[in-house]
Amino acid sequence: MTKKAITIQLDSGLETRPVALLVQVASQFQSDVYLETENKRVNAKSIMGMMALGLDAGEEVTVSANGEDETEAMSKIEDYLTNSQKS
Repeated sequence: MTKKAITIQLDSGLETRPVALLVQVASQFQSDVYLETENKRVNAKSIMGMMALGLDAGEEVTVSANGEDETEAMSKIEDYLTNSQKS
């Protein structure tokens, strides 16, 4: 299992469009991928779960990936969350 704290740098935070794109990124991988905040843990492949987090730019989340392609999954998700040009 790979786990890392990441600060969201998307200009608009995780609103509808950025959430949909994040779910697409996470869904490319076989690994289980989760985002965690202080009191919530959601499957990054679930659009409804991700929308429920309501994360804003500048907030920190813990991303965890577990599976055969976890390293690549973690890298792509970190790239997405820290690239403010994609929002």
